[in-house]
Amino acid sequence: MFKIKSIPCFFCFFFMLFAAYLCIAGNVAAGSAGVSTDRDYKIGVGDVLQVTTWKEEDLTFEKVFVRNDGKITIPLLDDIQAEGRTTMQLKKAIETGLAEFVEAPTVTVTLANPGSQKYYILGEVVGVGEYPLIKKLTVVQAFALAKGFTEWASKDEIILFRKENGKEQMIKIDYDDITDGELGNDIQLKADDIIIVP
Repeated sequence: MFKIKSIPCFFCFFFMLFAAYLCIAGNVAAGSAGVSTDRDYKIGVGDVLQVTTWKEEDLTFEKVFVRNDGKITIPLLDDIQAEGRTTMQLKKAIETGLAEFVEAPTVTVTLANPGSQKYYILGEVVGVGEYPLIKKLTVVQAFALAKGFTEWASKDEIILFRKENGKEQMIKIDYDDITDGELGNDIQLKADDIIIVP
């Protein structure tokens, strides 16, 4: 009698576990896709790209580095401007160039390593240094990644240095105000931002 009742229960339990697994896997995949398919991301110097040309092994490359001049080199096309373009814009440029040599080329450009997107934290934090800006981060999140403040940190005198349109900006940040509810002061970081905690 026990075995007859336990079999349906076992399958019910197994089904619930499997369904939960599918939900979690779907959420993880969606999150990963959100990072890798960000169409607004502008390629920069130091980024590493993966360039795949369908059915053309000689025109497929696992690692293509964006040089200091903002260009990459692709056989048959020589140098191509990559800096400032999205992966989709670069894909179209490569396809247009290859069309002279390959019939209906299909190219995929993927950001393998966002080496150009970095920010810096200096001063009275535990983890001083350079950090990759691999997703949208705010100042508070940056401090969390830097493992918090030292005991001597002046949290109300933090300075963020930013260069925009050729001009230097100095933005004062009061960490305590943000944690007290002034969430509008929790600034989103940009590439090359420098945060100094006195």
